[in-house]
Amino acid sequence: MTPKKSDFRCLDRMRVRWAEVDLQKIVFNAHYLMYFDTALAALWRGFAADYHPTMALMDGDLYVKKVSIEYFASAEYDDVIDVGLRCARIGNSSITLQGGIFRGQQLLVTGELIYVFADPHSQTSKPVPPGLRRLYEGFDAGEQMVQQRLGNWQTLGDGSTALRHQVFAQEQGIAPDLMCDAHDATGVHAVFVNLLEQPIACGRLVHESASCGRIGRMAVARPLRSSGLGGQLLQSLVEASRQRGDCAVTLHAQVSAQSFYEKHGFTAQGPVFDEAGIPHIEMQKTF
Repeated sequence: MTPKKSDFRCLDRMRVRWAEVDLQKIVFNAHYLMYFDTALAALWRGFAADYHPTMALMDGDLYVKKVSIEYFASAEYDDVIDVGLRCARIGNSSITLQGGIFRGQQLLVTGELIYVFADPHSQTSKPVPPGLRRLYEGFDAGEQMVQQRLGNWQTLGDGSTALRHQVFAQEQGIAPDLMCDAHDATGVHAVFVNLLEQPIACGRLVHESASCGRIGRMAVARPLRSSGLGGQLLQSLVEASRQRGDCAVTLHAQVSAQSFYEKHGFTAQGPVFDEAGIPHIEMQKTF
């Protein structure tokens, strides 16, 4: 059946670049494979999962078995196109994806991509793990892929620590002994997890004073940044501060993220200062 744009929950928007156009002044046919491959990253963002850690967790990887493409019309230079992917079938060890590339509502190209789940060392096929099935089937069924947990350090500390280490220590080079402190034991913690219970975002709320809260230790897994997840995390902590009766909430924002916090109603207070070797600025939101 010929797919419609509305059939796809995952649609990755792209713009045709000059280097992708051939001497006929249309997109060279092989680039449509690249478009589908690029959209796979968007599909995994839709899963709220990081591909490589997830494959390591499942002790396997996905390998292309077969790809077929059918052309209906051509994309041209500087066209805006939407690349859709959806799961068509999951077998014992294979996953079949259906793809569609659209300019507006016009279907340009369809594709079928068959992957096999296999051992990464021997590359022999293995049964598709239940968790991987759940990601694909849950996403296409419209399931909520992210769940929010709000609680104390005893309950949420493990997930927060793992994500802090990944973002602050590994990515930003902050000393590991600065990851946690005494405020963790008394703070309110927010952790977002995906369907596999993997932590993908975390933050905390502590007391700045009797009537003011302080948000900190905000971290979002790298593949899911700019997906709106950070904003959801921030708003959940702001709301926790509001509900407990705070008059305002403050935070130390990395200067590179100042505009993000401004979009959520925070205003800068005072000069830039150094914290853990990174320029920061204090910001506040009043209720």
